[in-house]
Amino acid sequence: MLELLIISTLNGVLYGMLLFLMASGLTLIFSMMGVLNFAHASFYMLGAFFGYQISKFTGFWVGLVAAPVVVGGIGALVERYGLRNVHRHGHVPELLFTFGLAYVIEEVVQMVWGKLPVDYRVPAALDFPAFTVFGTNYPAYKLFMLVISVAIFIALLVALTRTRVGLIIQAALTHPNMVAMLGHDVPKVFMLVFGVGTGLAAVAGVIAGPALVTQANMAGLLGPILFVVVVVGGLGSLTGAFVASLLIGLVQTFAISLDVSVATVFQAIGIDAAPSGGVLGDLWTVTIAQIGPIIPYLLLVLVLIARPTGLLGNREA
Repeated sequence: MLELLIISTLNGVLYGMLLFLMASGLTLIFSMMGVLNFAHASFYMLGAFFGYQISKFTGFWVGLVAAPVVVGGIGALVERYGLRNVHRHGHVPELLFTFGLAYVIEEVVQMVWGKLPVDYRVPAALDFPAFTVFGTNYPAYKLFMLVISVAIFIALLVALTRTRVGLIIQAALTHPNMVAMLGHDVPKVFMLVFGVGTGLAAVAGVIAGPALVTQANMAGLLGPILFVVVVVGGLGSLTGAFVASLLIGLVQTFAISLDVSVATVFQAIGIDAAPSGGVLGDLWTVTIAQIGPIIPYLLLVLVLIARPTGLLGNREA
Protein backbone atom coordinates (compact mmCIF):
# COMPACT_ATOMS: atom_id res chain seq x y z
CA MET A 1 0.00 0.00 0.00
CA LEU A 2 2.83 2.41 0.83
CA GLU A 3 4.52 1.62 -2.49
CA LEU A 4 1.25 2.29 -4.34
CA LEU A 5 0.84 5.58 -2.48
CA ILE A 6 4.35 6.86 -3.21
CA ILE A 7 4.54 5.78 -6.86
CA SER A 8 1.01 6.98 -7.64
CA THR A 9 1.74 10.33 -5.98
CA LEU A 10 4.91 10.81 -8.05
CA ASN A 11 3.13 9.84 -11.26
CA GLY A 12 0.12 11.99 -10.41
CA VAL A 13 2.24 15.06 -9.73
CA LEU A 14 4.19 14.46 -12.94
CA TYR A 15 1.02 14.07 -15.02
CA GLY A 16 -0.48 17.12 -13.34
CA MET A 17 2.55 19.27 -14.13
CA LEU A 18 2.45 18.11 -17.76
CA LEU A 19 -1.18 19.24 -17.89
CA PHE A 20 -0.15 22.55 -16.34
CA LEU A 21 2.48 23.15 -19.03
CA MET A 22 -0.29 22.97 -21.61
CA ALA A 23 -2.96 24.72 -19.55
CA SER A 24 -0.67 27.63 -18.64
CA GLY A 25 -0.34 28.69 -22.27
CA LEU A 26 -4.09 28.37 -22.84
CA THR A 27 -4.75 30.34 -19.65
CA LEU A 28 -2.43 33.15 -20.76
CA ILE A 29 -4.17 33.34 -24.13
CA PHE A 30 -7.61 33.42 -22.57
CA SER A 31 -6.57 35.99 -19.97
CA MET A 32 -5.22 38.35 -22.60
CA MET A 33 -7.59 37.85 -25.50
CA GLY A 34 -10.68 36.06 -24.18
CA VAL A 35 -10.08 33.28 -26.74
CA LEU A 36 -10.54 29.60 -25.86
CA ASN A 37 -8.09 28.16 -28.37
CA PHE A 38 -9.41 24.76 -29.51
CA ALA A 39 -6.19 24.23 -31.48
CA HIS A 40 -3.98 24.56 -28.39
CA ALA A 41 -3.44 20.80 -28.04
CA SER A 42 -2.47 20.72 -31.71
CA PHE A 43 0.46 23.04 -30.96
CA TYR A 44 1.43 20.58 -28.22
CA MET A 45 1.46 17.86 -30.90
CA LEU A 46 3.51 20.07 -33.23
CA GLY A 47 6.05 20.57 -30.45
CA ALA A 48 6.45 16.80 -30.06
CA PHE A 49 6.89 16.18 -33.79
CA PHE A 50 9.20 19.14 -34.34
CA GLY A 51 11.23 18.07 -31.31
CA TYR A 52 11.48 14.55 -32.76
CA GLN A 53 12.51 15.81 -36.20
CA ILE A 54 15.10 18.27 -34.89
CA SER A 55 16.52 15.72 -32.45
CA LYS A 56 17.21 13.32 -35.34
CA PHE A 57 19.79 15.77 -36.71
CA THR A 58 21.02 17.81 -33.75
CA GLY A 59 20.05 15.89 -30.61
CA PHE A 60 17.33 16.17 -27.99
CA TRP A 61 18.65 19.28 -26.23
CA VAL A 62 18.68 21.44 -29.34
CA GLY A 63 15.16 20.23 -30.11
CA LEU A 64 14.03 21.15 -26.61
CA VAL A 65 14.94 24.79 -27.31
CA ALA A 66 14.35 25.05 -31.04
CA ALA A 67 10.97 23.30 -31.35
CA PRO A 68 9.09 25.62 -28.90
CA VAL A 69 10.64 28.65 -30.64
CA VAL A 70 9.45 27.42 -34.06
CA VAL A 71 5.98 26.50 -32.79
CA GLY A 72 5.72 29.79 -30.90
CA GLY A 73 6.60 31.62 -34.11
CA ILE A 74 3.88 29.71 -35.95
CA GLY A 75 1.43 30.60 -33.20
CA ALA A 76 2.33 34.29 -33.46
CA LEU A 77 1.76 34.20 -37.22
CA VAL A 78 -1.59 32.48 -36.72
CA GLU A 79 -2.65 35.27 -34.36
CA ARG A 80 -1.34 38.06 -36.60
CA TYR A 81 -2.72 36.92 -39.95
CA GLY A 82 -5.65 34.74 -38.90
CA LEU A 83 -7.09 35.15 -35.44
CA ARG A 84 -6.70 38.92 -35.35
CA ASN A 85 -8.90 39.31 -38.42
CA VAL A 86 -11.51 36.97 -36.94
CA HIS A 87 -11.40 38.54 -33.46
CA ARG A 88 -13.47 41.57 -34.43
CA HIS A 89 -16.42 39.35 -35.38
CA GLY A 90 -16.90 37.86 -31.91
CA HIS A 91 -16.27 34.64 -30.00
CA VAL A 92 -18.15 32.19 -32.23
CA PRO A 93 -15.98 32.87 -35.32
CA GLU A 94 -12.89 32.60 -33.08
CA LEU A 95 -13.95 29.19 -31.82
CA LEU A 96 -14.76 28.01 -35.35
CA PHE A 97 -11.42 29.29 -36.62
CA THR A 98 -9.39 27.48 -33.93
CA PHE A 99 -11.57 24.37 -34.30
CA GLY A 100 -10.83 24.24 -38.03
CA LEU A 101 -7.15 25.00 -37.41
CA ALA A 102 -6.89 21.94 -35.15
CA TYR A 103 -8.09 19.70 -37.98
CA VAL A 104 -5.73 21.35 -40.47
CA ILE A 105 -2.73 20.80 -38.19
CA GLU A 106 -3.68 17.15 -37.59
CA GLU A 107 -4.00 16.50 -41.32
CA VAL A 108 -0.66 18.18 -42.05
CA VAL A 109 1.03 16.07 -39.37
CA GLN A 110 -0.44 12.90 -40.86
CA MET A 111 0.74 13.92 -44.34
CA VAL A 112 4.31 14.60 -43.17
CA TRP A 113 4.89 11.95 -40.47
CA GLY A 114 2.09 9.46 -41.11
CA LYS A 115 -0.45 7.96 -38.72
CA LEU A 116 1.88 5.50 -37.00
CA PRO A 117 3.88 6.50 -33.88
CA VAL A 118 7.39 7.81 -34.48
CA ASP A 119 10.52 6.60 -32.68
CA TYR A 120 11.02 9.55 -30.32
CA ARG A 121 13.32 8.32 -27.57
CA VAL A 122 14.47 9.51 -24.18
CA PRO A 123 17.95 11.13 -24.43
CA ALA A 124 20.78 8.86 -23.37
CA ALA A 125 21.93 11.34 -20.70
CA LEU A 126 18.63 10.83 -18.82
CA ASP A 127 17.98 7.20 -19.62
CA PHE A 128 18.70 5.73 -16.19
CA PRO A 129 16.82 5.17 -12.91
CA ALA A 130 16.97 8.18 -10.60
CA PHE A 131 16.12 6.20 -7.47
CA THR A 132 14.46 2.98 -6.36
CA VAL A 133 11.30 2.80 -4.26
CA PHE A 134 10.28 -0.61 -2.91
CA GLY A 135 12.08 -2.32 -5.78
CA THR A 136 10.59 -0.04 -8.43
CA ASN A 137 13.02 2.07 -10.46
CA TYR A 138 11.83 5.63 -11.08
CA PRO A 139 13.24 7.04 -14.37
CA ALA A 140 15.44 10.12 -14.24
CA TYR A 141 13.64 11.48 -17.30
CA LYS A 142 10.38 11.74 -15.35
CA LEU A 143 12.14 13.78 -12.69
CA PHE A 144 13.52 15.99 -15.46
CA MET A 145 9.98 16.54 -16.76
CA LEU A 146 8.86 17.48 -13.25
CA VAL A 147 11.73 19.94 -12.72
CA ILE A 148 11.10 21.64 -16.08
CA SER A 149 7.38 22.01 -15.32
CA VAL A 150 7.95 23.51 -11.87
CA ALA A 151 10.64 25.85 -13.21
CA ILE A 152 8.30 27.15 -15.92
CA PHE A 153 5.51 27.74 -13.38
CA ILE A 154 7.86 29.77 -11.15
CA ALA A 155 9.22 31.69 -14.15
CA LEU A 156 5.73 32.56 -15.38
CA LEU A 157 4.62 33.65 -11.93
CA VAL A 158 7.67 35.87 -11.47
CA ALA A 159 7.43 37.28 -15.00
CA LEU A 160 3.76 38.22 -14.63
CA THR A 161 4.00 39.70 -11.14
CA ARG A 162 7.55 41.07 -10.79
CA THR A 163 8.64 42.35 -14.20
CA ARG A 164 7.75 45.37 -16.32
CA VAL A 165 6.61 43.14 -19.18
CA GLY A 166 4.30 41.30 -16.81
CA LEU A 167 2.81 44.56 -15.58
CA ILE A 168 2.15 45.66 -19.18
CA ILE A 169 0.50 42.32 -19.95
CA GLN A 170 -1.75 42.52 -16.89
CA ALA A 171 -2.63 46.13 -17.65
CA ALA A 172 -3.44 45.25 -21.26
CA LEU A 173 -5.79 42.59 -19.94
CA THR A 174 -8.01 45.04 -18.05
CA HIS A 175 -7.29 48.44 -19.67
CA PRO A 176 -6.04 47.90 -23.25
CA ASN A 177 -6.99 51.41 -24.40
CA MET A 178 -5.04 53.06 -21.58
CA VAL A 179 -2.00 50.86 -22.28
CA ALA A 180 -2.18 51.86 -25.94
CA MET A 181 -2.35 55.56 -25.00
CA LEU A 182 0.84 55.10 -22.96
CA GLY A 183 2.64 54.15 -26.16
CA HIS A 184 2.55 50.35 -26.03
CA ASP A 185 1.55 48.34 -29.09
CA VAL A 186 -1.31 46.28 -27.63
CA PRO A 187 -1.89 44.13 -30.76
CA LYS A 188 1.80 43.23 -30.74
CA VAL A 189 1.52 42.32 -27.05
CA PHE A 190 -1.41 40.05 -27.89
CA MET A 191 0.59 38.43 -30.70
CA LEU A 192 3.57 37.81 -28.42
CA VAL A 193 1.36 36.34 -25.68
CA PHE A 194 -0.30 34.01 -28.18
CA GLY A 195 3.14 32.96 -29.42
CA VAL A 196 4.41 32.36 -25.87
CA GLY A 197 1.26 30.40 -25.04
CA THR A 198 1.64 28.08 -28.02
CA GLY A 199 5.37 27.82 -27.28
CA LEU A 200 4.58 26.57 -23.77
CA ALA A 201 2.32 23.91 -25.27
CA ALA A 202 5.21 22.94 -27.55
CA VAL A 203 7.55 22.59 -24.53
CA ALA A 204 5.06 20.12 -23.07
CA GLY A 205 5.07 18.24 -26.35
CA VAL A 206 8.86 18.08 -26.60
CA ILE A 207 9.37 16.71 -23.09
CA ALA A 208 6.28 14.45 -23.13
CA GLY A 209 6.98 13.00 -26.58
CA PRO A 210 9.72 10.55 -25.51
CA ALA A 211 7.81 9.48 -22.38
CA LEU A 212 4.42 9.13 -24.06
CA VAL A 213 3.54 8.01 -27.58
CA THR A 214 4.25 10.61 -30.27
CA GLN A 215 1.57 10.07 -32.90
CA ALA A 216 -0.86 12.04 -35.04
CA ASN A 217 -3.82 11.68 -32.67
CA MET A 218 -2.02 12.75 -29.49
CA ALA A 219 -3.74 16.15 -29.56
CA GLY A 220 -7.14 14.51 -29.44
CA LEU A 221 -6.11 12.40 -26.45
CA LEU A 222 -5.11 15.34 -24.24
CA GLY A 223 -7.19 18.16 -25.74
CA PRO A 224 -10.46 17.50 -23.84
CA ILE A 225 -8.77 17.06 -20.45
CA LEU A 226 -6.93 20.32 -21.04
CA PHE A 227 -10.17 22.30 -21.10
CA VAL A 228 -11.30 20.48 -17.96
CA VAL A 229 -8.16 21.78 -16.21
CA VAL A 230 -8.71 25.36 -17.36
CA VAL A 231 -12.40 25.44 -16.39
CA VAL A 232 -11.93 23.70 -13.03
CA GLY A 233 -9.04 26.00 -12.09
CA GLY A 234 -10.92 29.11 -13.19
CA LEU A 235 -10.78 30.77 -16.59
CA GLY A 236 -7.89 33.19 -16.71
CA SER A 237 -6.27 32.10 -13.43
CA LEU A 238 -2.70 30.82 -13.74
CA THR A 239 -2.62 29.68 -10.11
CA GLY A 240 -6.00 28.03 -10.59
CA ALA A 241 -4.65 26.12 -13.60
CA PHE A 242 -1.71 24.95 -11.46
CA VAL A 243 -3.96 23.73 -8.63
CA ALA A 244 -6.45 22.09 -11.00
CA SER A 245 -3.66 20.36 -12.93
CA LEU A 246 -2.24 18.79 -9.79
CA LEU A 247 -5.70 17.87 -8.51
CA ILE A 248 -6.77 16.17 -11.74
CA GLY A 249 -3.37 14.51 -12.19
CA LEU A 250 -3.48 12.99 -8.70
CA VAL A 251 -7.17 12.01 -8.83
CA GLN A 252 -6.90 10.29 -12.21
CA THR A 253 -3.63 8.53 -11.39
CA PHE A 254 -4.91 7.14 -8.10
CA ALA A 255 -8.22 6.17 -9.70
CA ILE A 256 -6.51 4.18 -12.47
CA SER A 257 -4.32 2.37 -9.92
CA LEU A 258 -7.26 1.25 -7.75
CA ASP A 259 -8.76 -2.03 -8.90
CA VAL A 260 -11.61 -1.80 -6.40
CA SER A 261 -15.34 -2.18 -6.98
CA VAL A 262 -18.44 -1.97 -4.78
CA ALA A 263 -18.52 -5.76 -4.76
CA THR A 264 -14.97 -6.12 -3.41
CA VAL A 265 -15.65 -3.55 -0.67
CA PHE A 266 -18.74 -5.41 0.53
CA GLN A 267 -16.95 -8.75 0.31
CA ALA A 268 -14.10 -7.36 2.42
CA ILE A 269 -16.52 -6.61 5.25
CA GLY A 270 -18.28 -9.96 4.91
CA ILE A 271 -21.41 -8.92 3.04
CA ASP A 272 -22.48 -10.79 -0.08
CA ALA A 273 -25.48 -8.96 -1.51
CA ALA A 274 -24.67 -8.83 -5.20
CA PRO A 275 -27.55 -7.92 -7.56
CA SER A 276 -28.83 -10.72 -9.78
CA GLY A 277 -27.69 -9.06 -13.02
CA GLY A 278 -28.54 -6.33 -15.49
CA VAL A 279 -27.43 -2.74 -15.07
CA LEU A 280 -27.19 -2.98 -11.28
CA GLY A 281 -25.00 -6.05 -11.62
CA ASP A 282 -22.63 -4.21 -13.93
CA LEU A 283 -22.43 -1.22 -11.59
CA TRP A 284 -21.78 -3.59 -8.70
CA THR A 285 -18.67 -5.07 -10.32
CA VAL A 286 -17.24 -2.09 -12.24
CA THR A 287 -13.90 -0.95 -10.76
CA ILE A 288 -12.61 2.54 -10.03
CA ALA A 289 -9.84 1.94 -12.57
CA GLN A 290 -12.45 1.34 -15.28
CA ILE A 291 -14.21 4.64 -14.61
CA GLY A 292 -10.93 6.52 -14.02
CA PRO A 293 -10.93 8.32 -17.40
CA ILE A 294 -14.33 9.92 -16.74
CA ILE A 295 -13.62 11.07 -13.18
CA PRO A 296 -12.10 14.43 -14.26
CA TYR A 297 -15.27 15.20 -16.21
CA LEU A 298 -17.42 14.32 -13.19
CA LEU A 299 -15.21 16.68 -11.18
CA LEU A 300 -15.80 19.37 -13.82
CA VAL A 301 -19.58 19.00 -13.47
CA LEU A 302 -19.43 19.14 -9.67
CA VAL A 303 -17.17 22.22 -9.67
CA LEU A 304 -19.40 24.06 -12.14
CA ILE A 305 -22.46 23.28 -9.99
CA ALA A 306 -20.81 24.41 -6.75
CA ARG A 307 -18.65 27.24 -8.15
CA PRO A 308 -19.33 28.23 -11.79
CA THR A 309 -16.24 30.46 -11.93
CA GLY A 310 -13.90 27.58 -11.07
CA LEU A 311 -11.73 27.04 -8.00
CA LEU A 312 -9.73 30.28 -8.23
CA GLY A 313 -11.50 32.15 -11.03
CA ASN A 314 -13.56 35.29 -10.66
CA ARG A 315 -16.80 36.43 -12.24
CA GLU A 316 -15.08 39.02 -14.43
CA ALA A 317 -12.93 36.30 -16.03
